[in-house]
Amino acid sequence: HSVLAGECACVAVIAPCKFRRVLLASGTEELHLQTSASQLTRCQRWVENCRRVDLEDKTPDQLNKHYRLCAEHFETSMICRSVSGRKLLTFDLTSHLNNPHSRHRKRIKELSEEEIRTLKQQKIDEAFEQEKANPESKNDVQNPASEEGREEPVEDDVPLTQEERENKDYLKSLFEILILMGKQNIPLDGHNVDELPEGIFTPDNFQALLEFRINSGDEVLRKQFETTAVNLAYCSKAQQKQMLEICENCVREEMLREVRDSQFFSIVTDEVVDLAGEEHLPVLVRFVDDAHNLREEFIGFLPYEADPEILAVKFHTTITEKWGLNMEYCRGQAYVVSSGFASKMKTVATRILEKYPQAVYTLSSSCALNIWLAKSIPVLGISIALGTMEEVCLFFLQSPQLLAGLDNIISILFHNSEEKGNLLKEIAHSHWTGRHDTFEIVVDLLQALVLCLDSINDASIPWNSSVAGQAYILSMALADFDFVVTVVIIKNILSFTRAFGKNLQGQTSDVFFAASSLTAVLHSLNEVMENIEVYHEFWFEEATNLATKLDLPIKLPGKFCRAQQGSLDSEITPENYYKEALSIPTVEHIIQELKDIFSEQHLRALKCLSLVPSVMGQLKFNTSEEHHADMYKNDLTNPDTLSAELHCWRIKWKHRGKDIELPTTIYETLHLPDIKFFPNVYSLLKVLCILPIMKVENEKFEIGRRRLKAYLKNTVTKQRSNNLALLNINFDIKHDLDLMVDTYLKLYPEKAEFQEEFLPSRNSEAVQET
Repeated sequence: HSVLAGECACVAVIAPCKFRRVLLASGTEELHLQTSASQLTRCQRWVENCRRVDLEDKTPDQLNKHYRLCAEHFETSMICRSVSGRKLLTFDLTSHLNNPHSRHRKRIKELSEEEIRTLKQQKIDEAFEQEKANPESKNDVQNPASEEGREEPVEDDVPLTQEERENKDYLKSLFEILILMGKQNIPLDGHNVDELPEGIFTPDNFQALLEFRINSGDEVLRKQFETTAVNLAYCSKAQQKQMLEICENCVREEMLREVRDSQFFSIVTDEVVDLAGEEHLPVLVRFVDDAHNLREEFIGFLPYEADPEILAVKFHTTITEKWGLNMEYCRGQAYVVSSGFASKMKTVATRILEKYPQAVYTLSSSCALNIWLAKSIPVLGISIALGTMEEVCLFFLQSPQLLAGLDNIISILFHNSEEKGNLLKEIAHSHWTGRHDTFEIVVDLLQALVLCLDSINDASIPWNSSVAGQAYILSMALADFDFVVTVVIIKNILSFTRAFGKNLQGQTSDVFFAASSLTAVLHSLNEVMENIEVYHEFWFEEATNLATKLDLPIKLPGKFCRAQQGSLDSEITPENYYKEALSIPTVEHIIQELKDIFSEQHLRALKCLSLVPSVMGQLKFNTSEEHHADMYKNDLTNPDTLSAELHCWRIKWKHRGKDIELPTTIYETLHLPDIKFFPNVYSLLKVLCILPIMKVENEKFEIGRRRLKAYLKNTVTKQRSNNLALLNINFDIKHDLDLMVDTYLKLYPEKAEFQEEFLPSRNSEAVQET
């Protein structure tokens, strides 16, 4: 205190806080500052002891925040610089041995191993008692980032015993193996034990890797193996699951740290998938990273619920409480789902909007508008037709020989229109079920598809039974009048939204002007609805002409006739049936869906795209973003200067040099060198960029969805795991093994010791040989 209380003209005072001693390998000790509840009181007391009159009128909070100790009043030997460049005070623990004036000072007591073990046990007991008193603390440990900015007390470092160090090394080896299995997409269970002959033991993949590491010289694992009975597993299934959950949480937390740093984000879900017999929703997050790149990353699976209200609650709870994202910063939500789940996910979107009005419900850029609309139509025939189209597309893409056969038939059918035939061949070689004009394509290709599928069973070159059987089933599905009339009517209805949807996935200027054309699209659809009798007559005539080419009878659907059980009304004709069951509900649904997706708030957000210089130029720099930007007023850096800043932004680009081109996308605009000089514009562009409707300009930052699809394609349904999937899809995310081990020991202190599990049918000779 005598040193620190010395006169200093340049600096006032340092807050006299608690210090945590950190013993270094060099024998020196660093003092690290710790905060506590009584810190402000000690600040005031320190000033009084120093007798600094010039600081008496300062509050303790001011002292703590704005005043620091001057380094000039310490000896050079007491100051060292850390790697980050900060100055630290060091105290030599050995200097007192040569100092005669320090002989009466207290000596530092060296603890024995028994005393260290006792202290450690006391801490564990205290933590256990605390956890019993406050059960929520365990959840906080499981998700340490659930509350940002939480101040965690720093515990004194206690040396580990030999046993504790070995146990940590053992757990670290287990985590390393689990992470490797996740990254390489290796299932934990490599064999179906039930199908193996009795008495034969084959270890699962996890155990096999453990034994491989033992044989490769892992002494920690070997020591555990040597003390274990021959019919014991190294790690129980329950422990594997617990450790996998920790791996998943740590990897996700590392990724979500970037999301929180960027502040604003959007949530997108993909098609419901089957994970080991259970339906799950894949969840992705969109955000702009520190390098101003729009990224879309996979963050996990959410168990699907049949009840939409329960699903909405669990969806919100998982994102906010389990994953620790603040939905107050969510600016968009989009759900890519198949027909059966569309209405339920719409309920989820509605509940999210009720709680967070700025989480705009939008279309996802990964899905064409017409496909999105078709999937959302609550008509069973459309769902069946979409599934059939997807199966047909994948069937031909599985083999070049099948595509070659289809090409030959297309050439024959379109010999009078070679240009159209070549275009259809090119489309048939791609995944054409995701295009804006998918229904036009299937109508044009339908005759060629049916003929090609029929020829597989009649071909002189025999196909294997699996291909032939699948071709027969698909041929029967396509050569059905119900399928033909469904795709023809859907094609004609969605022709009114095709150009609109294509523009939404185009350049930024296309998206901006598409938002203005929505009124015209809705007007056209309303006109169709008012004259549905006339329009449906033309549609049905086109369907009957196509059915005639395929030699199909014009009839009512078989499922409808069977439901009537002989009491069929003679006035119900196929044309009237499909008008009431298909045409009318489809047009009504599409009108309503467009209004829901493109709400007033969503359209106002799209109007803000006039901030992009190329759009501004097309509008002759006569724009008024202030009115539309009001919805994002609270997201701006300095909303009071927005009007003046937008004026400067327009002037900057209006009077640019002749050799300067206008940026055409948000991506280009965010990467301008001087964008930070326009903080409000920068904030607005970041928020607009993460809207799910905006496409990811740089494909390398959209890898989350592509890796997800690759994982699902390459993994058998029974072997899929939500934990391993996250590790596999995000294999490039860095991980901290020490953090995983410490988290495991905190969450499961009762399992800190080596866990065992009996294997009743293990072959002891094989183990002993290993």
